[in-house]
Formats: sequence, structure tokens, C-alpha cells
Amino acid sequence: MASRTDTSHRTDPLEQLGRRFAATRRLSLDLVATLSDADASAQSMPDASPAKWHLAHTSWFFETFVLRDHLPGYRAFDDRYAYLFNSYYEAEGPRHARPSRGLLTRPSLDEICVWRAHVDAAVQTALPDLPPAAQALVELGIHHEQQHQELLLTDLKHLFAQNPLGPAAWPRATAIAREVAPFSAPLAASPDRAGALQWIKGAEGIVSVGHGGEGFSFDCEGPRHEALLTPHALASRPVSNSEWQQFIDDGGYHTSSLWLSDGWAWVQADDVRAPAYWRDGRQFTLAGWQDADPAAPVTHISFFEADAFASWAGARLPTEFEWEAAAAAFDPHTGQQLDAAGAVQPAVASADTDTDLQQMFGSVWEWTGSAYRPYPGFRAAPGAVGEYNGKFMNGQFVLRGGSCATPRGHLRASYRNFFYPHQRWQFTGVRLAKDI
Repeated sequence: MASRTDTSHRTDPLEQLGRRFAATRRLSLDLVATLSDADASAQSMPDASPAKWHLAHTSWFFETFVLRDHLPGYRAFDDRYAYLFNSYYEAEGPRHARPSRGLLTRPSLDEICVWRAHVDAAVQTALPDLPPAAQALVELGIHHEQQHQELLLTDLKHLFAQNPLGPAAWPRATAIAREVAPFSAPLAASPDRAGALQWIKGAEGIVSVGHGGEGFSFDCEGPRHEALLTPHALASRPVSNSEWQQFIDDGGYHTSSLWLSDGWAWVQADDVRAPAYWRDGRQFTLAGWQDADPAAPVTHISFFEADAFASWAGARLPTEFEWEAAAAAFDPHTGQQLDAAGAVQPAVASADTDTDLQQMFGSVWEWTGSAYRPYPGFRAAPGAVGEYNGKFMNGQFVLRGGSCATPRGHLRASYRNFFYPHQRWQFTGVRLAKDI
């Protein structure tokens, strides 16, 4: 008798979309489960936003671009929320000033969670009957919320670091991390565990870069096109804490010749002497103050610092296309990424070899020397959604690879993150490159 093909493992694409929507929305709530209303309402700097605001803005995104625009007769949960929780979409009208988001003590965290439940139920109910364009917006909204989950964590870390008590976001952070992400657990300090840095020859000649084919991508990842790579090599792993300490000990923050002009001005104006969250051999983490692991990748460094370190090391920053060509051979679902609330802190690479590239995905975002600019043939989408990426292609640099705070499943080799050169509150690190 001929055997039947087992189809029990297959999932309808629409059902899968609904499950991923629910899981993403649930993770956001898990990340704030231990926070008080005060924790979730405070804003520590203009670049950061309160945790409560992230929960609200992502709900506004689904309510506005999916429910309002594609569900006839849908009425907003609260008409006032559009003004409070629009971020930067000019086409959606006026909005509350970004530096003042921490003044929104009301609506409360509980009220935002009630709104989230309302939006979740409405999206799940409407999903089977939504047109393909609206389903694509649900997909975009999922990836948008994953971006805000990482921002929520990094903003919360910056907020808690301002508190002299050095509070932990999750009292059981270390134990949780061992359960769901073993490479996130604190490790005994040992400066040689990272292994000697090796140089791995990169691709050269004409290569295809940018997203192509099936699967989700942000508009800034395409169109796919060709780029020319000259002979080069990439470091086998990101720069470690112990290597960064050598840079400090050698006077790296006091040697103007290592720095770009704007970088040196930033160092002097802000009295920068070490990566963010460093103090006397310790680092502030979402689990509170911890002893720094010398072998773990250095993090919370700016583009200016990454470039100065590369100059000190006799190397340079990789281009984003050198990085992408190398990363294409690796699974973007692997590495140290966010699976659940817990200890979110870069740790030593899990690979036991230093003869190949390590930690290409997860751990720390890696600065490249490439400006964030449009690819040939790029066109922003029409309407408000077209404001998502294109209008920020000015004055910023590209980072690649994701971090320990990036939700697993969010990354691709073509993924482009971007920040201004002085910013470092994200989990940003550096992998060196050199010409050969």
C-alpha cells in the first residue's frame, strides 16, 4: 500500500501569521511584566522612550494602518491616542513631542494593556478576511514591534542605569537566561576564552547584495543589486572587552590622531573615557551591575569609538557589503538573540574554533563604515508607511548582524540597522576588517 504524505506539520500561511502576531504581542507584555507603572512611564533621554510608549505605539501602528484603513466601520479605541502615540509619520498629522514622552503619566500602563488587548482581538478577528495588502501590513507590524522590543530593552537599560541603586529589570534574570538562552548566562571571567583573533579572507569581485526572492524584508534592504568587493579580510569575531581595555590603557581616548574630527570633538565635549555602562571593571546590565567578562564582545560603543579603535589596531571598519557577503553563509536564526525576558548581555561565542567567522548574528550590532543611503533603484512606498525608512537615509551609518536584544527570527543577512555616529545606547560593537 502506498503511504500517504503526512501533512500534519504544515501550517496554513494565514494561521501562521496569526500565531506569530500573537507571540510577538505576548513577548512585549512579558518584557514589562515586572515593571511598575513608574518604571514604564519614565524617559531617561530624548533618544529613548518609556516602555509604556513602546507598547502603545506598536498598538497604534496596527490600529491605524491595518484596522482603520482596511476594516470598514472600525472605530478607534480612543481618538486621543493617535496624537499621543504617533512617532514620526507626518502624513498622520501632529503628534506629541518625542522628548516629552516621559511626561505622559496617563494613560496608565494598565490602560495601555487594555487597549492592546482590544487591538489584538480586532486584528485576529479580522485577519481571515483582510485583503493581501492588509495582511502584508500585519507582517510589517510584527517586524516593527520586534524592533520596538529591542528598543524597549535598550531604553529600559539606559533608564535603570541612571538610578544609583543599580536596579535589575528582572530579579531572576540570570536563571531565566540559563533556561532559554544558555549563552546569555554570566560566565567566569577569563580573558583567553575568546581565542586569538584570526583574519578570514572575504569574498572579492562582483557580488549580489540586498534582499531578493521570497520572505519579508524592509524596503531599505532592496533592490538587490551588484557590488564590487576588493581583496579584504574580516576578523573572526567581534572585538572583546579585554581588547578594548588595551585600547583604553594605551591612551586611546586621549590620542586625537586616532579619531575623526567630529569624533574627537564628541569625546572632548562629553568627556568620554570608556564604553557606556563601564565603571571600575564592572558593567551595568539589565540584571544590574555585574563584573565585566573580559572575553565577551565589547558593547555600547559609538561609530566614532569603533572607528578610532580600528585605527589604533591598524585596521578599518568593514563595508556593509563585505559583511553581508560573509554573513550569507550563516543561519540568521542562530547566535545569541532574544528569546524571552532574561539576562540580555553579550557573552563569549559558542563556537569552539577560531578558524572561521563567529557571532555573525546576535550578540552585538556591528558598526560598518558604510553610510546609510538608498540602494540603486530604491523607491519609498506611497503613503505614510513610506516614511518608515527612506527619510532617515541621511547622516547615519549602517550596522549589521543583530544583538542579544534582537528577537530571534527577526534578522537576515541583508538586514540594515542604522544610527547616528555618536549614539551608543544600543548593543553596538565592532568587527574589524583590513585590506589584503
